Amino acid sequence: MTQGAGQGPAMRTDTLRDFRVPVTEPVPYAVPTRLSDGTSGYGEYPAYYDEHAPADPRPAYAPERAEYPAAAPVAYPEAETVPQQRAADHAEFPADDLDDDGYTPTQRDLPVIGRGAIGGPGDTVQVQYVPQDAPASGPGPLYVVGDVHGYLDELVTELQAQSLIDADRHWSAGNARLWFLGDFTDRGPDGIGVIDLVMRLSAEAAAAGGYCKALMGNHELLLIGAKRFGDTPVHSGAGTATFQAAWLLNGGQRTDMERLEDVHLQWMSRLDAATLEDGHLLLHSDTTAYLDYGDSIEDVNDTIHELLNRNDADITWDLFRKFTKRFAFRDDGGPAAARELLDVYGGSRVVHGHSPIPYLLGEVGTEDGDEARGPEAVDGPHVYADGLAIAMDGGVTMAGKLLVVQLPLRD
Repeated sequence: MTQGAGQGPAMRTDTLRDFRVPVTEPVPYAVPTRLSDGTSGYGEYPAYYDEHAPADPRPAYAPERAEYPAAAPVAYPEAETVPQQRAADHAEFPADDLDDDGYTPTQRDLPVIGRGAIGGPGDTVQVQYVPQDAPASGPGPLYVVGDVHGYLDELVTELQAQSLIDADRHWSAGNARLWFLGDFTDRGPDGIGVIDLVMRLSAEAAAAGGYCKALMGNHELLLIGAKRFGDTPVHSGAGTATFQAAWLLNGGQRTDMERLEDVHLQWMSRLDAATLEDGHLLLHSDTTAYLDYGDSIEDVNDTIHELLNRNDADITWDLFRKFTKRFAFRDDGGPAAARELLDVYGGSRVVHGHSPIPYLLGEVGTEDGDEARGPEAVDGPHVYADGLAIAMDGGVTMAGKLLVVQLPLRD
């Protein structure tokens, strides 16, 4: 499968090492029924990276350093490009380019390991569903899905393995409850196909007495920003940036942008950021930034929706910036951070995506190049922070596993 217009097939490469692990530290919508044939004719954009975001795996862009002419209307920070072998060092930025908390969304530290080609993106999902005659009553079992990032075939395989969909990709789980933890697009080959499937399953599950719902991830914010604001300059903690450049160099697929329709934007912009299910606080990002938006789950979701509805580039960028933060529940302060969220929003465990489990474990590689384990070693969720957090991103963008898991976990 191609990785987007003008790109070659995604190739599996060696694990890349370019960051150091810190030692501490509905209004109703219409489901689309056709594939858009329009093309957008995107050009190339300057290098730009968001905080902790895996590098774009496309081999076509690989200069050693990006240089920008002094007369350019927008100044972009220098950024290292995607190496084809392990790199021991990560990009550094001057201290005065950082936010007050020492954080910048323009530093990358989670490289992508390419995958083998698996075919081309399919057409937009058609709605041909007949509701079940007798929907099941009462709440069914609860399932959660980690980051999908455009890997539609892997998602279908895992949903079928859990008997949530049938051979024709229709809902087959009756009153089961299914939550996606966000990040549907970018890096993988068919993000719009993933969104179409989730939208259709939402209608089918509801008709069967269950539900299929989704949370907003930082890549939904990134795609919304790229579509709405394009090359409009926004203020970044490391200088001036644009959503378009950030999206392209964080795995944005041109085929996704060409197929992106208003219905997809409306659906993404209405996703909640957090929810509580059976004592599990479901979030996309392993960050405490949610606390900046309210003291209850309802307040957080309402505030984020209101901010997105302002259609302001800088406000949307700030949302994206905050929800790219990660690793809050790791290391010595992790249990306290998880407990802080649980005390405010309820629940006994935080369940999140966003940070690939291999990076949480520090097992992708070491500074001396040793790589005893890789993403393929991840075969299930990772429970950590004294049992208060469950990580669900198995690293599908790194040739790892796309996780679909029933909660509660069997200890």
